[in-house]
Amino acid sequence: MSIKTIAFPDSELRNRVIARIPAHQRANVDLVVYSDAEKSAKLSKDDIDVVVLPYMDSGATIGMLDELPNLSLVITQTTGFDPVAHLPEKGIAVATSSGVHTGGTAELAIALMLTSLRGIDDAVRNQVSRTWDHRRNRSLQDRRVMVIGAGEIGNAIADRLAPFEIDLTRVGTKARDDERGHVNSVDELPTLLPHTEVVVLITPLTDSTHHLVDKEFLAQLPDNALIVNVARGKVVDTDALVAELSAGRLHAALDVMDPEPLPENHPLWGTPNTLITPHVGGDTSAFEPRVVQILAEQVRRLNDGEAPLNLIKPE
Repeated sequence: MSIKTIAFPDSELRNRVIARIPAHQRANVDLVVYSDAEKSAKLSKDDIDVVVLPYMDSGATIGMLDELPNLSLVITQTTGFDPVAHLPEKGIAVATSSGVHTGGTAELAIALMLTSLRGIDDAVRNQVSRTWDHRRNRSLQDRRVMVIGAGEIGNAIADRLAPFEIDLTRVGTKARDDERGHVNSVDELPTLLPHTEVVVLITPLTDSTHHLVDKEFLAQLPDNALIVNVARGKVVDTDALVAELSAGRLHAALDVMDPEPLPENHPLWGTPNTLITPHVGGDTSAFEPRVVQILAEQVRRLNDGEAPLNLIKPE
């Protein structure tokens, strides 16, 4: 992969990456800024070989990629890549920043489980109304927990669950064994779900996982089961979930939803047993130093003619 020009979404990120790389490890590539607000001097669309997407609101940048005739690689600042999953079919490689969200997303998954099970969200609301409402809530301890997604973040969640004395089931695309034990196949879900009290979703969004959690999936869960989604909103059929939550049969703790942002009049806002956070799983103070580190490594690799890290493969 012959690379000459790498375009960043803003000068602050570009400068932070430059500060992490010795000059000789970036001597063969130009690190420029391409945005309407901060376009590098004398930069034309023909010059750009690589685009680093913005962390947030990347839609406008993705929309202009077709205007770059020499584009060969797009680098995300996220682990997820679903908005650009179509690019490899056009001959444009995609590399993610896998790892930058691992700790933060795993932290939030645990926090959502504990908050929902222990009734902390209700306690916060009661504090506003100055209501003392002592209840015996469920503990995470002794729960039967299923983590769907056995990648880096799924494994980090599993590791963080270890001290809680839970009964853990892990599910991946295919059944296998690894250093943490057995991974069940998604084909086994119909036999596993009826015995599951907490389901944590951390699978990538692909054609096969779109609406994985549908009406049939939810119906197989026992009463009072908790759905925790830190994956992508479209992994869940929102209408089916709203129906179960409205009936009061299930609980949900959601960092991601479909649609996003969640409209003010959406029924999810008012369903019982529901906790919502605004897609903040990986957006923590730990994100910035890690994304700068991985982008610096990508620049070094491209400068030296090496393949970038975390290249995605079409499904």
